[in-house]
Amino acid sequence: DKVLPELIEPYELRAAKLREFLEDVKPSLCYDIVPLADPFGPSITDPDLQCLVVSEETRRGGEAVNRKRLENGLPELALHEIQLMKDPDHSQNEEEKISSSSLRQRLLGTLLQPPRQDPALPLHPYVIGLTGGTGSGKTSIAKLLGHLGAFVIDADKLGHTVYVPGGPAYEPVVAAFGAEILNTDGTINRKVLGAKVFGNQERLKSLTDIVWPEIAQLAKERVREADAQGKAVCVLDAAVLLE
Repeated sequence: DKVLPELIEPYELRAAKLREFLEDVKPSLCYDIVPLADPFGPSITDPDLQCLVVSEETRRGGEAVNRKRLENGLPELALHEIQLMKDPDHSQNEEEKISSSSLRQRLLGTLLQPPRQDPALPLHPYVIGLTGGTGSGKTSIAKLLGHLGAFVIDADKLGHTVYVPGGPAYEPVVAAFGAEILNTDGTINRKVLGAKVFGNQERLKSLTDIVWPEIAQLAKERVREADAQGKAVCVLDAAVLLE
């Protein structure tokens, strides 16, 4: 439940940076940095520990450590509370303290590594997959990228296209799920179809096995259309990103 966990640095790198900082502050001390596999780590088992440094936020955690130590027959630790450093440059949506969560948020939009070259993929247009759950902001981001000149492909609209009478998925879907999914005008009733597959993984897979390849084919055609128009960037807006 960390903010942007994908951008958290590997443990080995964070430990190395911590050691570098501590040795800069006081090189004469001996530092033993250990990974924590649980909230307590060695604090509730090491009899040689005497003090635990906490902040106002973590004092309750320190008190929990002392309760565990007493249960384990160990003396309580002295809790030394320090003040958290304030971040004078924090934005309205960030924490007041200097925070790794805020730093990760600031990385958004930064190119962390150059795009990997794949000989199997054409260089133009450059295709970006835009994915996320309902309400995550895909539509807003797609519009913004569109205004910046990107060619936007809406997978939802492609999905509607494959279902229409005469569309590539129409007859296979009707054959698989029966005429009861049809409206009086012959179009597929998406709500009735959804009720048939909702909560049934086998039926859902049967549907996606029919529909997704057709959507993927339409998406490829739209990418070729973007290329023909001379677009440098193509954005595929899809709730479930097509492989």
